[in-house]
Amino acid sequence: MATSTSSTRRFSLPVFLRKGRIGPFLAVVMSGQIIYSAFEAFKGSLMIPLQQMLGITQTQFGILMSYIGIAMFLYVPAGWINNRFKVRTIILWSLGWRLATYLVLFLLTPPFAVMSVIAVSWGVLDAIVWPAVVNGVSILSQDQDKEGKGLAMGLLESIRRLTEFLMNGLVIVILMVWSDHTVGIMRIAAIVYALLLVPMMIAVARLVPDTKIAQEQGKSDSLAALTGLFKVIARPRVWLAGIAALTVYWSYINLMYTSAPYLTQVFGVSAGLAGAFGIFNTGLVGIFAGLLSGLLADYVFKSSTKMMAISLGAVAVACVIVMALPVRSSMIWPIMIMLIVVAIATFLGKAVILAPVAELNLPEGISGSAMSVGSFLAYASVFWAYTLNGHLIDANAGNPQAGYRLIFVITAVVAVIGCVAAGLLTVINRRVKAHQQVAAAEGGTDAAPAPRAE
Repeated sequence: MATSTSSTRRFSLPVFLRKGRIGPFLAVVMSGQIIYSAFEAFKGSLMIPLQQMLGITQTQFGILMSYIGIAMFLYVPAGWINNRFKVRTIILWSLGWRLATYLVLFLLTPPFAVMSVIAVSWGVLDAIVWPAVVNGVSILSQDQDKEGKGLAMGLLESIRRLTEFLMNGLVIVILMVWSDHTVGIMRIAAIVYALLLVPMMIAVARLVPDTKIAQEQGKSDSLAALTGLFKVIARPRVWLAGIAALTVYWSYINLMYTSAPYLTQVFGVSAGLAGAFGIFNTGLVGIFAGLLSGLLADYVFKSSTKMMAISLGAVAVACVIVMALPVRSSMIWPIMIMLIVVAIATFLGKAVILAPVAELNLPEGISGSAMSVGSFLAYASVFWAYTLNGHLIDANAGNPQAGYRLIFVITAVVAVIGCVAAGLLTVINRRVKAHQQVAAAEGGTDAAPAPRAE
């Protein structure tokens, strides 16, 4: 009988995919994509039509994206808000503000100064809502018997990428059919996608359950939230998880340069063929890697942190092999294969980029601030990686191979650092878990109950 029970438990669905949790899980995941679907999600394949619709230049678009990027400076203080308010409340307010500002932007097409104010407000809210989305996924995937957080984080990445691919693809197809009406089609698409926030808000309000906030006896909720943020910042394991995540995202940024641009500038591949490879290597691979990453993390390696260490190690090895291969036309296929390996390994890590923070199993009341601090560290490389890569390529314009070689060297070194950080965190987590199990067996502590599913 014990064997049968164990077998049933082993092969049962993860808790977030069971009845009562799958609805809330999908509501949180989709809110983390629909909120960006009418602007940021267009920047990859529909950037120019979006600019034409808004009547702005590329420089002005870059300025707006920079304003949205101020979220990077606010992730840590936003941790207080994520401790103070429930996940559902944060997501609802963010969706509502996006809806209002989207309608102003697309119906009125205001002056650029007003667009700038809107972009700044989005940056502020993004610093708050993204950690809330990741925290919601983490909480809903928590289970006493089996964590399942790796698969949940992987699906968060895959579902978001697939949704963006389909929604943008629909607009592209329409633009191909009615190519003379670009501005009108983009405006209609942007408004329709903005209005999708209404059913999204209803779904979040009805499905997402209450989550705990930071509370301490003798302290106000606001002070308890601030105290919780300081407690998170003082935990070395949070910083190890953040450093590992930082190296994953840095590797991801470098991947954008070492795919299509690398083939074009070093091997002279046509823009069309290089673009097709780029779409595959930086697009489709990412869609499927999320699901694969979660399955590997939960069912093979039993830890997202351990899998991240292995994926970063694979990135480093693949980059070294690319550098070792001679750059000549006969070697383009072996090099492309290794570039695909780099992409797969990078996306395996990126799909669970904040799962190591979730695996720390911090109290629910301060897990939101942990995600905020983790987000700040994870995405910090945007401050320097793009500029550094651009400088290396421009400085070696006469010999592109030398510039890209330096990018591969940096990627390999960064990946090794992340591999070490994730590996060290895996060892520490194992020791902490063993200590907690001993303490529980001796009656010192009890496992925290799983959140209720409604």
